[in-house]
Amino acid sequence: LTFDDGPSKTTPDVLNALNAAGVHATFFVVATGHNEKYLPLLTEAVSAGHQIALHSASHEYSDIYRSSEAYWADIALLKERIAPYVDAENIRYLRFPGGSTNTVSHRYGGRGIMKTLKAQAEQKGYHWIDWNVCAEDATASHPDAAQILRNIRRDAEGHDLCVVLLHDTKATGQTMKALPDIIQWFREQGYTFCTVAQMQAVKDEVSQPKEQPAG
Repeated sequence: LTFDDGPSKTTPDVLNALNAAGVHATFFVVATGHNEKYLPLLTEAVSAGHQIALHSASHEYSDIYRSSEAYWADIALLKERIAPYVDAENIRYLRFPGGSTNTVSHRYGGRGIMKTLKAQAEQKGYHWIDWNVCAEDATASHPDAAQILRNIRRDAEGHDLCVVLLHDTKATGQTMKALPDIIQWFREQGYTFCTVAQMQAVKDEVSQPKEQPAG
Protein backbone atom coordinates (compact mmCIF):
# COMPACT_ATOMS: atom_id res chain seq x y z
CA LEU A 1 0.00 0.00 0.00
CA THR A 2 1.38 3.41 -0.95
CA PHE A 3 -0.01 6.81 0.00
CA ASP A 4 0.79 9.98 -1.95
CA ASP A 5 0.58 13.67 -1.05
CA GLY A 6 0.60 13.50 2.76
CA PRO A 7 0.99 14.10 5.56
CA SER A 8 -2.38 15.71 6.23
CA LYS A 9 -5.14 15.89 8.80
CA THR A 10 -6.18 12.42 7.60
CA THR A 11 -2.79 10.86 8.38
CA PRO A 12 -3.48 10.00 12.06
CA ASP A 13 -6.55 7.99 11.04
CA VAL A 14 -4.62 6.27 8.27
CA LEU A 15 -1.83 5.36 10.71
CA ASN A 16 -4.34 4.10 13.26
CA ALA A 17 -6.00 1.84 10.67
CA LEU A 18 -2.68 0.49 9.41
CA ASN A 19 -1.30 -0.06 12.89
CA ALA A 20 -4.47 -1.78 14.09
CA ALA A 21 -4.22 -4.19 11.18
CA GLY A 22 -0.49 -4.76 11.63
CA VAL A 23 0.23 -3.49 8.11
CA HIS A 24 3.23 -1.44 7.04
CA ALA A 25 2.82 1.02 4.15
CA THR A 26 4.92 3.53 2.21
CA PHE A 27 4.19 7.26 2.25
CA PHE A 28 5.38 9.35 -0.72
CA VAL A 29 5.33 12.73 0.96
CA VAL A 30 5.06 16.37 -0.07
CA ALA A 31 5.91 19.53 1.84
CA THR A 32 3.69 22.33 0.61
CA GLY A 33 2.30 25.00 2.93
CA HIS A 34 -0.77 23.06 3.98
CA ASN A 35 1.33 19.96 4.75
CA GLU A 36 3.84 21.77 6.90
CA LYS A 37 2.09 21.52 10.27
CA TYR A 38 1.59 17.78 9.78
CA LEU A 39 5.24 16.96 9.01
CA PRO A 40 5.94 15.86 12.62
CA LEU A 41 3.64 12.89 11.90
CA LEU A 42 6.43 11.49 9.73
CA THR A 43 8.39 10.65 12.88
CA GLU A 44 5.39 8.75 14.22
CA ALA A 45 5.01 6.86 10.94
CA VAL A 46 8.66 5.78 10.91
CA SER A 47 8.46 4.71 14.56
CA ALA A 48 5.51 2.45 13.65
CA GLY A 49 7.54 0.75 10.90
CA HIS A 50 6.21 2.59 7.86
CA GLN A 51 8.46 3.81 5.05
CA ILE A 52 8.84 7.46 4.09
CA ALA A 53 9.68 8.16 0.45
CA LEU A 54 10.02 11.29 -1.68
CA HIS A 55 7.28 12.75 -3.89
CA SER A 56 7.65 16.53 -4.30
CA ALA A 57 8.04 19.72 -2.30
CA SER A 58 5.53 21.69 -4.38
CA HIS A 59 3.74 19.12 -6.59
CA GLU A 60 3.38 21.89 -9.18
CA TYR A 61 4.01 20.26 -12.56
CA SER A 62 4.71 23.61 -14.21
CA ASP A 63 7.54 24.22 -11.75
CA ILE A 64 9.13 20.82 -11.22
CA TYR A 65 9.02 19.64 -14.84
CA ARG A 66 10.41 22.82 -16.42
CA SER A 67 13.84 21.19 -16.46
CA SER A 68 15.82 18.46 -14.77
CA GLU A 69 17.52 21.14 -12.67
CA ALA A 70 14.12 22.37 -11.46
CA TYR A 71 13.06 18.83 -10.55
CA TRP A 72 16.14 18.10 -8.46
CA ALA A 73 15.92 21.50 -6.78
CA ASP A 74 12.39 20.54 -5.74
CA ILE A 75 13.60 17.22 -4.31
CA ALA A 76 16.39 19.00 -2.42
CA LEU A 77 13.83 21.38 -0.91
CA LEU A 78 11.58 18.46 0.08
CA LYS A 79 14.46 16.72 1.82
CA GLU A 80 15.35 19.94 3.64
CA ARG A 81 11.78 20.36 4.90
CA ILE A 82 11.38 16.80 6.16
CA ALA A 83 14.90 16.49 7.59
CA PRO A 84 13.87 17.55 11.13
CA TYR A 85 11.56 14.53 11.32
CA VAL A 86 13.20 11.72 9.34
CA ASP A 87 16.61 10.72 8.03
CA ALA A 88 16.02 12.49 4.73
CA GLU A 89 19.51 12.02 3.31
CA ASN A 90 19.19 8.24 3.39
CA ILE A 91 15.81 8.07 1.63
CA ARG A 92 16.47 6.36 -1.69
CA TYR A 93 12.93 5.89 -3.01
CA LEU A 94 10.84 8.40 -4.93
CA ARG A 95 7.70 8.67 -7.00
CA PHE A 96 7.40 11.20 -9.79
CA PRO A 97 4.20 13.31 -9.57
CA GLY A 98 1.93 11.85 -12.22
CA GLY A 99 4.11 8.76 -12.53
CA SER A 100 7.17 8.04 -14.63
CA THR A 101 5.25 7.94 -17.91
CA ASN A 102 3.10 11.04 -17.44
CA THR A 103 2.73 13.23 -20.52
CA VAL A 104 1.62 16.44 -18.77
CA SER A 105 5.29 17.12 -18.07
CA HIS A 106 5.99 17.40 -21.81
CA ARG A 107 4.32 20.79 -22.06
CA TYR A 108 6.82 22.20 -19.57
CA GLY A 109 10.07 20.31 -20.13
CA GLY A 110 9.69 18.74 -23.54
CA ARG A 111 8.97 15.18 -24.66
CA GLY A 112 12.20 13.81 -23.23
CA ILE A 113 11.93 15.17 -19.70
CA MET A 114 10.73 11.97 -18.00
CA LYS A 115 13.31 9.80 -19.76
CA THR A 116 16.01 12.21 -18.60
CA LEU A 117 14.73 12.28 -15.01
CA LYS A 118 14.48 8.49 -14.76
CA ALA A 119 18.05 8.10 -15.97
CA GLN A 120 19.29 10.78 -13.57
CA ALA A 121 17.41 9.21 -10.65
CA GLU A 122 19.12 5.90 -11.26
CA GLN A 123 22.49 7.60 -11.62
CA LYS A 124 21.93 9.29 -8.26
CA GLY A 125 21.10 5.97 -6.60
CA TYR A 126 17.32 6.36 -6.34
CA HIS A 127 14.65 3.76 -6.98
CA TRP A 128 11.64 5.34 -8.71
CA ILE A 129 8.34 3.60 -8.06
CA ASP A 130 5.10 3.71 -10.04
CA TRP A 131 1.95 1.64 -9.33
CA ASN A 132 -0.18 -1.00 -11.01
CA VAL A 133 -3.35 -0.68 -8.89
CA CYS A 134 -5.06 2.70 -8.62
CA ALA A 135 -7.79 3.53 -6.10
CA GLU A 136 -8.77 6.62 -8.13
CA ASP A 137 -9.47 8.24 -4.78
CA ALA A 138 -8.17 11.67 -5.79
CA THR A 139 -10.24 12.09 -8.95
CA ALA A 140 -12.82 14.80 -9.52
CA SER A 141 -15.63 12.26 -9.06
CA HIS A 142 -14.75 11.93 -5.33
CA PRO A 143 -15.60 8.21 -5.06
CA ASP A 144 -16.98 6.85 -1.81
CA ALA A 145 -15.33 4.05 0.18
CA ALA A 146 -17.26 1.32 -1.62
CA GLN A 147 -16.22 2.60 -5.06
CA ILE A 148 -12.59 2.91 -3.97
CA LEU A 149 -12.62 -0.75 -2.96
CA ARG A 150 -14.21 -1.73 -6.28
CA ASN A 151 -11.54 0.20 -8.19
CA ILE A 152 -8.79 -1.61 -6.33
CA ARG A 153 -10.33 -5.04 -6.78
CA ARG A 154 -10.67 -4.38 -10.53
CA ASP A 155 -7.05 -3.29 -10.99
CA ALA A 156 -5.60 -6.01 -8.75
CA GLU A 157 -7.09 -8.83 -10.79
CA GLY A 158 -4.37 -10.99 -12.28
CA HIS A 159 -1.48 -9.38 -10.38
CA ASP A 160 0.66 -11.40 -8.00
CA LEU A 161 2.42 -8.18 -6.92
CA CYS A 162 0.28 -5.12 -6.36
CA VAL A 163 1.60 -1.60 -5.78
CA VAL A 164 -1.56 0.24 -4.74
CA LEU A 165 -1.83 3.99 -5.26
CA LEU A 166 -3.85 5.72 -2.52
CA HIS A 167 -3.85 9.33 -1.36
CA ASP A 168 -3.42 10.90 2.07
CA THR A 169 -4.91 14.39 1.89
CA LYS A 170 -7.58 16.43 3.63
CA ALA A 171 -9.92 15.57 0.74
CA THR A 172 -9.52 11.78 0.86
CA GLY A 173 -11.33 10.84 4.04
CA GLN A 174 -13.17 8.13 2.10
CA THR A 175 -9.82 6.41 1.54
CA MET A 176 -9.34 6.07 5.27
CA LYS A 177 -12.87 4.67 5.59
CA ALA A 178 -12.15 2.11 2.88
CA LEU A 179 -8.78 1.08 4.30
CA PRO A 180 -9.91 -1.70 6.68
CA ASP A 181 -11.95 -3.32 3.90
CA ILE A 182 -9.06 -2.94 1.44
CA ILE A 183 -6.70 -4.71 3.85
CA GLN A 184 -9.25 -7.44 4.59
CA TRP A 185 -9.90 -8.06 0.89
CA PHE A 186 -6.20 -8.42 0.05
CA ARG A 187 -5.70 -10.79 2.97
CA GLU A 188 -8.66 -12.89 1.84
CA GLN A 189 -6.98 -13.19 -1.58
CA GLY A 190 -3.80 -14.48 0.08
CA TYR A 191 -1.67 -11.34 -0.22
CA THR A 192 0.82 -10.20 2.40
CA PHE A 193 1.81 -6.58 2.99
CA CYS A 194 5.22 -4.92 2.87
CA THR A 195 6.86 -1.57 2.31
CA VAL A 196 8.25 -0.63 -1.10
CA ALA A 197 11.80 -1.13 0.20
CA GLN A 198 10.93 -4.64 1.39
CA MET A 199 9.32 -5.39 -1.97
CA GLN A 200 12.41 -4.17 -3.81
CA ALA A 201 14.68 -6.32 -1.63
CA VAL A 202 12.69 -9.43 -2.54
CA LYS A 203 12.74 -8.53 -6.25
CA ASP A 204 16.49 -7.96 -6.13
CA GLU A 205 17.05 -11.30 -4.42
CA VAL A 206 14.94 -13.13 -6.98
CA SER A 207 16.76 -11.44 -9.88
CA GLN A 208 20.25 -12.32 -8.63
CA PRO A 209 21.97 -14.86 -10.90
CA LYS A 210 22.07 -18.28 -9.32
CA GLU A 211 25.50 -19.76 -8.66
CA GLN A 212 26.24 -22.51 -11.12
CA PRO A 213 27.33 -25.87 -9.69
CA ALA A 214 30.96 -26.74 -10.26
CA GLY A 215 31.48 -29.34 -12.95
